[in-house]
Amino acid sequence: MIPVVLDQLLFSNMGFVVLLKGEGDDRVLPIFIGTVEARAIALYNNKVKVPRPLTHDLMKNLLDFMECNIKRIEVHALREGTFIARLIIEREGVESEIDSRPSDAIALALLTSVPMYVDEKVMDEAGRVMEGFELEKEKKTAEQENNLSPLDVLKKDLQDAVEEERYEDAARIKKEIDRIENEHSDN
Repeated sequence: MIPVVLDQLLFSNMGFVVLLKGEGDDRVLPIFIGTVEARAIALYNNKVKVPRPLTHDLMKNLLDFMECNIKRIEVHALREGTFIARLIIEREGVESEIDSRPSDAIALALLTSVPMYVDEKVMDEAGRVMEGFELEKEKKTAEQENNLSPLDVLKKDLQDAVEEERYEDAARIKKEIDRIENEHSDN
């Protein structure tokens, strides 16, 4: 197993993609994920507190109540183009595996600060050297250093998408902005 970290969370023309990067490895593992999971990953990665528990908070609370600890998450297989992950949990000194979507496993790993791993065979098969993302990464890092909120970053991404005439991306980004703003107005 290769220890990995969350390298980037991006919005592409195909939706959200999370990039897991191996320690001492030039490759990243791109995994396409849903909007809800992308939001949770972004919130947990940025240590943003929400007023009400999200689904992953609920999962953690249930595991805590049952006195189970998440030890690590593993992206351990790739079957017919679908990544397969698992949570390794411990209860009373006994480890067990729970099947999971990678996006949910990553969100829980970020929430609970546990290590993440990718099987070497999975990284060999699907890992990519993504030099083209370095510029995007530097741009996101600069935005974070300027203390832009995730909502501000989305608004900037919307502006960029419109200027670049990527209207499908702009529509998706606008929908996400509206959803976030509606949630904040409800609280």
